[in-house]
Amino acid sequence: MSANLEVKELQTKEERRLFVELPWSLYKDDPNWIPPLLSDMLATLDPQKNALLRLGPSRFFLAYQNQQPVGRIGAGMDLRLNKAKGNHLGYITLFESIKDYRVAAALFNSATGWLKEQGATMVTGPQSPSNGDDYRGLLIDGFDSPPVLLNSYNPSYYSGFMEEYGFKKHFDRFAYYYDLSGGPPERLTRGVALAQNKYGFSVRKIDLKNLNVERAIIKKVVEDSMPDWPDMIPPSDEELIDEIEKLRQLAVPDLVLFIENKDGECLGFAVALPDYNQVLKHLNGRLFPTGFFKYLWYKRKMTGVRMFALFVTPQGRRRGVSAALYYYTMQNARRLGFTHGEGSTIHEFNTRMNIDAQKAGGRLYKTYRIYQLDL
Repeated sequence: MSANLEVKELQTKEERRLFVELPWSLYKDDPNWIPPLLSDMLATLDPQKNALLRLGPSRFFLAYQNQQPVGRIGAGMDLRLNKAKGNHLGYITLFESIKDYRVAAALFNSATGWLKEQGATMVTGPQSPSNGDDYRGLLIDGFDSPPVLLNSYNPSYYSGFMEEYGFKKHFDRFAYYYDLSGGPPERLTRGVALAQNKYGFSVRKIDLKNLNVERAIIKKVVEDSMPDWPDMIPPSDEELIDEIEKLRQLAVPDLVLFIENKDGECLGFAVALPDYNQVLKHLNGRLFPTGFFKYLWYKRKMTGVRMFALFVTPQGRRRGVSAALYYYTMQNARRLGFTHGEGSTIHEFNTRMNIDAQKAGGRLYKTYRIYQLDL
């Protein structure tokens, strides 16, 4: 490695701060980039606050050129996932780099070299740094608009860097845009009315005062409905508690819906959240001292929502449950004053869900790619 380029593993509080703050310099001239909250990103690097980091070894690296930070990457192994899948998979996350392939290659070398030492035989990514739905996948199409809440955003040259290093496409994940100004499509409205009349299911919103009960329902539905995806398994209790706590802080009850049959059994649920990225872009990463007042002001002006989870049990499939979740979410969002929404992200091989998203009026407008590399 040249004398003016080096990669260091994070060791100190100052290095963690530099790691988190790096995007501010990389994206300073990009109007579509949304600054995350610095406190949230620092928590992501803390095993005490991030359940994923307690599921296996992890490391974070920072690249310096002429002693200035110019790139970063995280690497780790989810041993719970590996045990369930019977493999030795590592992941990379939070990759950023200036437009210099030498920097990217040096970061990939550090991450993959460390993963090999841990026994990994393959690496995948970019994956979520928290095992949630945040920053999962590399944006490869749809650079003309800002990302919605929790979704990735990156320069278009990142995919070239990964492919030049040897990463191959594993699969893509899709995001669909919905115009809510005219309400749900007529075809969806008619179909849901017929299905609800035929099968007798009902819809209700989440009860935020009884989250322990709701968490148990969510866990059962996820376990019953999750397909055999290569990069995901149902969350552990600890992970689910973390995700539910985040949901409690951000949720609008009318946008977190459950479908139940006549016996009160849950057939599916959907979680949509207001697009808080429309607020974050005004805060520059900080809630205090003045950001909190900006948060309260711009929170009232949000116009977008993101549906980021929709699960239907085998008993609810082909009964209009998925369509009903789209319909009622769209109706409620429109009633609350939201003008547009995003449904994301859906694995490309999840054929049924992609069809449902399109039938609900969705227009494919962003694509995120998961790569893999044999070590």
